[in-house]
Amino acid sequence: MNIILSVVSQTPIYQQIQTQIKEMILSGNLKPNEQLPSIRLMAKDLRVGIITVKRAYLELEKEGFLVNVPGKGCFVAEI
Repeated sequence: MNIILSVVSQTPIYQQIQTQIKEMILSGNLKPNEQLPSIRLMAKDLRVGIITVKRAYLELEKEGFLVNVPGKGCFVAEI
């Protein structure tokens, strides 16, 4: 997953992650039922805190873009 973060941006990091994942879903780069990287893996790859990625995933879940399946991970929701 190709997410680019800007540390000089006024936008919080979790929002940058959230926006880019949302754009990937809406553009079709991420298909329905496709699994996203785990929170820990995403945080490690982006070199950010686990809580930052968790917040981005939670916000996307609230908006209906992701579905969290306990024990399996986060998946793109059917829109």
